Amino acid sequence: MNAGQQHLLDTYRAARRGEAAPPDPGTHIARTTREIHRWHRFQAIVTAPGDRLPARIRHALRATATSLLRTLPRRVVPETTPAPAPGPRSGAMP
Repeated sequence: MNAGQQHLLDTYRAARRGEAAPPDPGTHIARTTREIHRWHRFQAIVTAPGDRLPARIRHALRATATSLLRTLPRRVVPETTPAPAPGPRSGAMP
């Protein structure tokens, strides 16, 4: 059932009950959009900065990366031994 059919059904029911007819579909779209926009602006003001979505996403990514790095095996770097210092060669003439 689409919006037009639902509206016709609601109008029929309202007429049978003696009630006011519902508003046409799309009548209050601009007002509803404006109210949603105002609600989001209000929430941005009253919500603590740490509770906002970007901060929560950053925190979740940081926690995930930290836990993944903890589970990776550490790479063992072999110790390098210093090369022997050049000394006098055997059999060399001074």
